[in-house]
Amino acid sequence: MKTIVLKFGGTSVGTIDRIKKVCKIIAFYKKKKNKVVVVSSAMSGVTNELVNKSKLISSNFDRAEYDVLVSTGEQASCALIAGRLKHNGFKSRSWTSWQLPILTDGPHSSARIGSIGIKELNRYLKSGGIPIITGFQGVSKDLRITTIGRSGSDATAIMLAKFIKADECIIYTDVDGVYTTDPRQYKKAKKIKKIFYDEMLEMASLGSKVMQPTSVQDAKLNKIDVKVKSSFVSKSGTLITNSKKAFSDQIITGISSTKNDAKITIVGVKDRPGVAASIFKPLSKNLINVDMVVQNISLDGRETDLTFTIKADDLKKTEKLIKQNKKISFKKLSFDKGVSKVSIIGVGMITTPGITYRMFQALASKKINILVISTSEIKISVLVSVKHVKRAIAALHKEFKLD
Repeated sequence: MKTIVLKFGGTSVGTIDRIKKVCKIIAFYKKKKNKVVVVSSAMSGVTNELVNKSKLISSNFDRAEYDVLVSTGEQASCALIAGRLKHNGFKSRSWTSWQLPILTDGPHSSARIGSIGIKELNRYLKSGGIPIITGFQGVSKDLRITTIGRSGSDATAIMLAKFIKADECIIYTDVDGVYTTDPRQYKKAKKIKKIFYDEMLEMASLGSKVMQPTSVQDAKLNKIDVKVKSSFVSKSGTLITNSKKAFSDQIITGISSTKNDAKITIVGVKDRPGVAASIFKPLSKNLINVDMVVQNISLDGRETDLTFTIKADDLKKTEKLIKQNKKISFKKLSFDKGVSKVSIIGVGMITTPGITYRMFQALASKKINILVISTSEIKISVLVSVKHVKRAIAALHKEFKLD
């Protein structure tokens, strides 16, 4: 008898009709004599509605109460799934995070799962029951509800698969797998049958919305293979794994792009040890994530220009922090919200020379100017004007034979 963890995202449980369809999927696995554990997100739109309500109450809503508030969405969807399964003749019940418990570490809204109590869960599974468990949430050591970041239900499912030693972990969403790039940006995008953890982690971090980056990292660390499938159509999905079996010799696996970046340039900063740390320390304290960084030193070595990217939502706060920073002096501050990061990802580039040239040449052939560059072993990212993103994706998709 196999143990299978099924996770359903917000769009999969977005309406009563979709919840009824999800229950048919659950029944399919149960009728095959499997032990089935279900993790559910909140119905689509519910979490955003709760977040908006918190903003109407206060512009500085308490983080602990925020987690209590937004965690109610999963509780509702789990109760509806369990209720429908009971209606269909199955033994089922909903479980909230504190009932297992799912213990977390770290701050509210971005906690990480440390351990999961499985004693009662295993007993219920042995009795033939189908537990429906709230995703996205846990409980802290001081018994407060915590949440683990948007799309955190993926991490809940993966960590449950770890602790109960599940045979399979399947993430059901509104797409039928991971694609070489966003099909909405490029119609010739192809579904990827298998993808390495590291590639998926880069794609998730660089703009792909299929899975939460933290959950991919959890899967990699715990060596849990994950399947991504659609709850809307019955098609084979994508396997996220570290197994090298049946992998093609494709150099580049996928292309990602972002929509919400901003570029900041600080001109004429005094070039001295510690200046970069002085600039980025206030941003770090205010939880502003800095991504691509480029530093240009003047010929006489006295001044430097520093360019970096952040999320556009943090632009006003970042501008204020830089201008208030008494530890630095500069001649000019400039901002550009009309930029996007386009990245190529693939483990094949580790052993293949010439990838950087091919990427840059493909973009140059379409007269696309590169503003900033960053690299790692398995990805190359460039910052370009947002108006060039679709052309850049098409050019790179063709160059690396992903069409």
